[in-house]
Amino acid sequence: MDRQVFHRALGLSLVGGLSTAIGALFVVLNPAPNLKMLGLLQGFAAGLMLSISFLDLAHNAINSIGFLKGNLWFFAGVLFFGFIVKFIPEPAFSPQADPSEKKADDGGSGKDMMRKHRRQVLFSGIITAVGISLHNFPEGMAVFLGSVKGLHVGLNLAVAIALHNIPEGVAVALPIYFATKSKWQAFYMAAGSGLAEPVGVIAVAYLFPSSLNPDILEGLLGSVGGVMAFLTLHEMLPLAFDYCGQKRAVKAVFLGMACMSASLYFLEISLPKEISL
Repeated sequence: MDRQVFHRALGLSLVGGLSTAIGALFVVLNPAPNLKMLGLLQGFAAGLMLSISFLDLAHNAINSIGFLKGNLWFFAGVLFFGFIVKFIPEPAFSPQADPSEKKADDGGSGKDMMRKHRRQVLFSGIITAVGISLHNFPEGMAVFLGSVKGLHVGLNLAVAIALHNIPEGVAVALPIYFATKSKWQAFYMAAGSGLAEPVGVIAVAYLFPSSLNPDILEGLLGSVGGVMAFLTLHEMLPLAFDYCGQKRAVKAVFLGMACMSASLYFLEISLPKEISL
């Protein structure tokens, strides 16, 4: 595999993965995250992702290898990520129920109850970090395959995934911060959960040969489109609707789609031909 492509994909995956650290900052700097802002970010990222999935990856796959093969590859990606979600469900993120707001029962055992509750919350935070890491691994694979296709594909995927990962950082940092009262532990755990993305890049870089058949590459990118579409509709849009309301979320989705369409156009006409596959 071309070292330049590998280093490009690794750098982009680090940007996307470590954006969980931004989510951690929402928590350690302000224990009550701004849910409307998170919802708008999720809606905007959903629009970016949908445009990448349908207007770029799936569209190019269908044009390159035909309607039937392109759709088969696309839905193979949907089934792949659906399988991951079924057997490794991503933990629910509900910051409305801030753990710090839960009170211990009246009585002499109040401190013991609080200590027990903190242990439970700490465990839930660790499980959340593990679940999010497992979900980030295929996202790193997607960034790598996009980078093989060209800088503009890898860059657009990394930006959309980075925005998606911010609330995931909140999901990890919130319970860790409550349980340990340590801002640094909450920050490190959240940032560390995003490192599964560059690990995914490294893994897929050594799984694939140095030169892929163009039809297989287009099919794999079509599958990435299916993964991104499933991720958007299954996880990102519901969060956006919950946090900022349906009307605002839909506006944010179309704004994201418009920005990504403009990005696809300007990057396509401005990038030198030699950095695209």
